[in-house]
Amino acid sequence: MVESPSLIQIKGIRDGLLITLDGASWPELVNAFVKNVDERLSFFQGARVVLNVGLNELRVAELSTLRDQLSERGITLWAILSESSVTETTAQNLGLATRISKPQPVDFKVAPEVLPEDAAKWVKGPLRSGGRILFEGNVIVMGDVNPGAEIVAGGSVIVWGRLRGVVHAGAQGNEKAVVCALELVPTQLRIAGEIAVSPKKQAKSQPEIACLKDGQLVAEPWHK
Repeated sequence: MVESPSLIQIKGIRDGLLITLDGASWPELVNAFVKNVDERLSFFQGARVVLNVGLNELRVAELSTLRDQLSERGITLWAILSESSVTETTAQNLGLATRISKPQPVDFKVAPEVLPEDAAKWVKGPLRSGGRILFEGNVIVMGDVNPGAEIVAGGSVIVWGRLRGVVHAGAQGNEKAVVCALELVPTQLRIAGEIAVSPKKQAKSQPEIACLKDGQLVAEPWHK
């Protein structure tokens, strides 16, 4: 997986992506952010974004321009976090939120008994946009997972098809969980508390498996 530039920090939260822009002038931060988005458009498209802009004092023209740039790329800017009262007022004037709820862990319904480690939910695909699977164990999808679909699993996720939606494996902190797909091009991919920034799409797709190694989310060829 490709790491984000130092000016840009990306974290997955319950409501979307929390992106912190800091360490340079605002024009430089915006240029770096938009470039990052264009290089990984499949990752960002459809996302709801919260921007943490720190002490930057931003006016309506600056924030509205960035909001329009993101909107043109299919990204929704819905909240601004700032330590500047000027920026906070600007965001409110644009109808943007200036507070977000603290991230909450995924809360599965309590099962009548503890699930065995190899328990799995079998889903006949495709999983279309708007579809959502929430399961305490492993999830197996026979078919594609389309953009706009979401899978949240306490264990691993296996997709016998193209994975283009949102997947969160090991949602209760299981760092041994993996995500496998015949074509791994997710809108967003998370394992336990780590979120992946998708690499540039390769010309030739191949089955891949994503896992945590030394605290980093990596994708490797998925062999037998």
